[in-house]
Amino acid sequence: MRLILMGPPGAGKGTQAKGVADHFGIPAISTGDIFRANVSQGTPLGIEAKRYMDAGEYVPDEVTNLMVRNRIDEDDAKPGFLLDGYPRTLAQVTELDGMIAFTGHALDAVVVLTVNSEELVQRLLQRAKTEGRADDTEEVIRRRQEVYAEQTEPLIDVYRGRGLLIEVDGLGEIDEVSGRIFAALDAVKQS
Repeated sequence: MRLILMGPPGAGKGTQAKGVADHFGIPAISTGDIFRANVSQGTPLGIEAKRYMDAGEYVPDEVTNLMVRNRIDEDDAKPGFLLDGYPRTLAQVTELDGMIAFTGHALDAVVVLTVNSEELVQRLLQRAKTEGRADDTEEVIRRRQEVYAEQTEPLIDVYRGRGLLIEVDGLGEIDEVSGRIFAALDAVKQS
């Protein structure tokens, strides 16, 4: 199963990704986790990525594309994968199409978690308090929402046009949202 999990920052992608990936026996590949690991290790990629992340901006495509290409080429991703946080731009959609076509496979589905924007701000402010994430200030959170609306929301129409889009209500308890995702993906898997 080759999946993309999309949604605005704070929609619950990271929370849901591991459970969905485990359900289908595939790795969850999160660009955010990879960026944060590089930042904490002080790698050149991490230093570059941190400048963008601290401002609530997306890390440049060329850095992100290379990182994703390398990750989906690893052995554990051969039977499938779940991408969380990629693609985020139309250019990245084109790049991902090429990566997947090169392997002779295709995407199975794109799941979009939908959540009210004010609910997202409150979720992220709460996460900032509990996890001590300095990059989650209200100003940066709102900027991330703007960037998502400008650059990533157009991807929803692209994937809808390809018949791959599944919209799932991201509000509710974690298990409730997971149940909605599994039901929708199991239906896709059986069709």
